[in-house]
Amino acid sequence: MKTIGIIGGSGLDDPDILQAPHDERVNTPWGAPSAALKHGTIAGHPVVLLGRHGREHTLPPSQVNYRANIHALKAAGCDCILATTAVGSLRQEIDRGHLVVLDQFIDFTRHRPVTFHERFEPHAPVHTPMADPFDAGLRALMNQACQDLAIRHHPTGTVVTIEGPRFSTRAESHMFRAWGADVINMSVAPECILANEAEIPYAAVAMSTDYDCWKTDEAPVTWEDILSIFQQNAEKVTRLLVEVIGRLD
Repeated sequence: MKTIGIIGGSGLDDPDILQAPHDERVNTPWGAPSAALKHGTIAGHPVVLLGRHGREHTLPPSQVNYRANIHALKAAGCDCILATTAVGSLRQEIDRGHLVVLDQFIDFTRHRPVTFHERFEPHAPVHTPMADPFDAGLRALMNQACQDLAIRHHPTGTVVTIEGPRFSTRAESHMFRAWGADVINMSVAPECILANEAEIPYAAVAMSTDYDCWKTDEAPVTWEDILSIFQQNAEKVTRLLVEVIGRLD
């Protein structure tokens, strides 16, 4: 039976979905992860939950220790990772509250460690394939679960990850749209990159909370707007995670 890691994003850092929960404080060669690991079970599966930004959301996206987070989940025996994230929509058809099962990312971060390999062994360079960074099997389960639960969702989507914590300028927002990005956030990269390096299948479901700032017919996004929408719809994401975990072998 698989052990599942869950990385909870904004508004879903500590969902009350685990049976027999208990905390484990750990350290890694890269330092401490964002929070204590919360162990428990869902549908009989061992689950390890980690709040990306800490239990009280004290870590800005650029200060999250992504290497420690992925290392901690791998050391805990996680066979796969399901991640949640709040995103801004760069497409009219991706409305507030819609879920997006991501299949591609664009890394527009600048200051984050993006690899575990700070040096190579002699004559043994490591270059991880990244053409399809999100696990196809996990994505298929997410999409089927969304369909069965009648959750409005988009089966594919490209996310551009920016450094943060500031939001985009309007010019940047239009640029990301021109690049082909569908949604925007501050956390998928390098999290997804590192999971691939660690050879842990990774999938992420994104909830659209706003329209970034490219739309001129409404006010630019604020943090309060994002959190309000995500909190209103957290139950939807939670139901999806429980359903997907129940379908895993």
